[in-house]
Amino acid sequence: MKNLFLLFILIIMLGCGNRDFELPEDVKNILELSGENRHELEKVIQHFKDEGNVIKEEAAYFLIGNMKDHGYAVFKLVDSTGSEVDFNVLDYENYEHLLDGWDEIEDHRGKIHFKRDTMIRDYNAIKADYLIANIDLAVDAWTENPWARHLSFDQFCEYVLPYRSSNEPIEEWRPYFIEELAWVKDSLNDPSDPVEAACFVNDYIKSWFRFDPRYYEHPTDQGLKEILNNKMGRCEDMTNLAIYAMRALAIPVMSDFTPYWANTGNNHAWNAILDKNDSIIIFMGGEANPGKYNLGHKLAKVYRKSFAVQKQSLPEKMANWEKAPPYLNKNSIYDVTPDYVEITRVKIELNKGLPDSTNFSYLCVFNSGKWKAIDYARFYGTKASFTKMGLGIAYLPAFYYDKEIIPTGDAFILSDSGNVEYKIPNGDKRIDLKLYSTTKRITKETTDFIEEASFNYGREYILYYWNDKWVEAGRETAGDKPLVFKGIPSDAIYWLVEKDSRKEERIFTVDDEGNQQWW
Repeated sequence: MKNLFLLFILIIMLGCGNRDFELPEDVKNILELSGENRHELEKVIQHFKDEGNVIKEEAAYFLIGNMKDHGYAVFKLVDSTGSEVDFNVLDYENYEHLLDGWDEIEDHRGKIHFKRDTMIRDYNAIKADYLIANIDLAVDAWTENPWARHLSFDQFCEYVLPYRSSNEPIEEWRPYFIEELAWVKDSLNDPSDPVEAACFVNDYIKSWFRFDPRYYEHPTDQGLKEILNNKMGRCEDMTNLAIYAMRALAIPVMSDFTPYWANTGNNHAWNAILDKNDSIIIFMGGEANPGKYNLGHKLAKVYRKSFAVQKQSLPEKMANWEKAPPYLNKNSIYDVTPDYVEITRVKIELNKGLPDSTNFSYLCVFNSGKWKAIDYARFYGTKASFTKMGLGIAYLPAFYYDKEIIPTGDAFILSDSGNVEYKIPNGDKRIDLKLYSTTKRITKETTDFIEEASFNYGREYILYYWNDKWVEAGRETAGDKPLVFKGIPSDAIYWLVEKDSRKEERIFTVDDEGNQQWW
């Protein structure tokens, strides 16, 4: 209430004075980029100047000034020749059938992948009427709903005001949810509690929307129209839907994500809410309410999406010619890992050679058969220091060059106590490995506590160890007993893979007793 009172006083004072001051520098930069759409953006600014509404004018500056990399990304599926592949996730009964269909296409056309076809920049396409309506409705919701009155103007700008959540098409989601959820205000025991309001909204979403892994291979982020039509999607769609519904009511929510899990495949995004004490509580839109949601896998890094350009983000630090790895190449994310896990700083010696014209090094985790970049640091000489790293994880120092991860240091385990344990294969000390499983989750024990092997009978398994690349150490065919590999270099990171699998098996080390330690 105090923040709002001061702002309203500011409106009255400035509304009586001269408002013809210089535009903010970031707004001027966007106007220069906007080309033929410039008049639409200027129309928004002039509209709120004419109204004499300082709050809405400043809100317009925030949105316009931070439009730099926001837009609607359109992707297409292409083969190795660049030819487009016709592919619809809903043509398949379930995710396993989809993966089989994907493999069948690759058998005929080689490797296929999604490629960005078009990026429709907001500053080139957004219309004044849409932006004005978005600001009007957001400010009205902020001032009228009791659960939002504790928000500062900066919090309002980040967690309520933005008209988009990711790279989805721009649509009229505020009016839809304001009408659809008008009942929420009269349903609360504590009207000042945004968490209670969020629970009502999320229960509503859960009543008609569901997660579907087929949407992992959907080429674009769904907008509201597509979500309402399909009533299902991936985690990104779930977080976006919760953001639409809740921000329409000025419930302050956001989306956090990990680019890659550190102990399994894939990645994940989820929601968080700012409660009335400015504490963050996580939840999952369409699945689990605040206080009822837990993340199931190990985190090396967590980033928060913002609308504002983050000056400390990697793209803002890089030269124009430099390229960043996926997920780290966004200028509207910032590191919130300490909100989730114990962290430490890691100092690394880059001892494998430095490519020309490279200023940043990366730390990678092993995910779905590949090392993938999760954090970055500018290096000096041959040393790099990475901050806020999650513990109990296997990492690989690397460079990113020509869209490839290039090892530039020895792989290591960052222990739970924060110690760095380099894993360098020792060919002078060879060991025999007796292995029971390819992943921790399927290792099991009998009732008499004798560990059983868990392999597919008759299938061939390949053991690798990491030595700047995956080096084959042996092959064995599975029976009903553990697999034994003899004369293997010690002190390495190992990877046991079923031949022709999808490479979701996990890496491991071996302790002094010969037990697999999973990473």
